Amino acid sequence: MGKETIDVAWNDKMSFKTVLNGHELIIDAEDQVGGEDRGPRPKPLMLVSLAGCTGMDVVSILQKMRVTFDDFHVKIESELTDEHPKYYNKIHVIYEFTGRDLPMDKIKKAVSLSEDRYCGVSAVYKKAIQLTSEIRVIVPE
Repeated sequence: MGKETIDVAWNDKMSFKTVLNGHELIIDAEDQVGGEDRGPRPKPLMLVSLAGCTGMDVVSILQKMRVTFDDFHVKIESELTDEHPKYYNKIHVIYEFTGRDLPMDKIKKAVSLSEDRYCGVSAVYKKAIQLTSEIRVIVPE
C-alpha cells in the first residue's frame, strides 16, 4: 500500500502553500472572507482532481486503442449544498471530444474503464457524492 504525505503551510491571512510533485501551489480565499485571492479555493481543486484523473485515464486508454481525436475536454458541473458544511452533493462529468469518425464504442469503453476501474478520485467521490457523466462528440465543419 502506498503512502503519501502532504505538507500545507500557512502563509498569512487565509493563504496556504504546498509543493506537489515539485510544483508550488498556493490556495487562498476570496477578499470578502479575509483572503487575497492569490490562488484557487480548496473545493474547486477537488473538481480539477477528478477531471484530471479521469481525463488522463481516458487519454491513456484511447491511445492504447489507437483512437485519435482533435481535441478533448473534461468539463465538470457541480452542485454545492446550501448549509454548512458546504460540500458537493452532485457532480456531472462531461467528456467532450472533437474529431471526425470517432469510434463511439471505444470512447464509451475508455470512459467506463476510467470511471469503474482506474480513477481513484472518482472511486472515492462515488462513496459520498452523486456522480453522473455523459459523452459529447463535436464534429468539426
